[in-house]
Amino acid sequence: MSGGEILHEVSKPVPPRARDPGASLPVLAGNRFVTLGLILLIACCLPNAMGMALRVIKGAYRSVKILAIDTATPAGSIALVEGGLLKAQHVLNVNRTHNRRLLVGIDRILSECRWTLEELDAFAVSLGPGSFTGLRIGLSVMKGLAWSTGKPMAGVSTLDVLAGNVSFVDHLICPVLDARKGEIYTALYRSGDQQEPERLTPYMALQPEELVELIAEKTVLVGDALLRYSGFLSSELGDLLVETPPHLNMVHASCVAWLAGRRLRQGMVEDISSCTPLYVRPSEAELNRMAE
Repeated sequence: MSGGEILHEVSKPVPPRARDPGASLPVLAGNRFVTLGLILLIACCLPNAMGMALRVIKGAYRSVKILAIDTATPAGSIALVEGGLLKAQHVLNVNRTHNRRLLVGIDRILSECRWTLEELDAFAVSLGPGSFTGLRIGLSVMKGLAWSTGKPMAGVSTLDVLAGNVSFVDHLICPVLDARKGEIYTALYRSGDQQEPERLTPYMALQPEELVELIAEKTVLVGDALLRYSGFLSSELGDLLVETPPHLNMVHASCVAWLAGRRLRQGMVEDISSCTPLYVRPSEAELNRMAE
């Protein structure tokens, strides 16, 4: 898992600073940049809270409340999960940037479930690969919320999440995420003994022709790259290709929460000060700098 997983163990927990239970996210949505700056300042006063919250999660997972998001793809989603049970999920697959809808969406889903930020035990976020801008927006918001509440945050790969959508199959699993520029983000997985698929390869950005060369057995392909490359992949792979129902080709925040919950129970959380998105390939700006 990228971003650096650490286990926060603190010998003398200090309870988080008391906050107004009525405080809600419209304030964040109205002035998000100022608010996130204040969040980081507040975090300096909460060095022990995350370790304390993590010990609560490991000891009583059945009632743990997790807010999870995915902003790696245009179809962003937000989910609330309690003790592994999905309470609510919002998916919006429209052409709007995540910075215009994420905070409003978080506020709405919390209100519908009558939860507050203070009630949450942990945060979960998809780290990528995916849209560079979307990943930065989602991670910045979740890091800010984790800092301000003193609660732990777990991150998972977008490809792990897509593989998790079909973790029940017996075939090889190949998530395919449209990386634009004629490439596909992908990796190979096989269902493991613990339900969560086991990754067999590194995360990769490949051309469709390169992906076909990797597949030599019956394989379940899952992801939005099928919208663009389904015809080519079907003609090249033939009977080796097993396509999934369309609704499984989306990254669901509920699956982000499921995988993150497994990591939280093992004491694996992100170091918020150093956690970064999983880009897999260089950005356009980085490529331009390398070419100079």
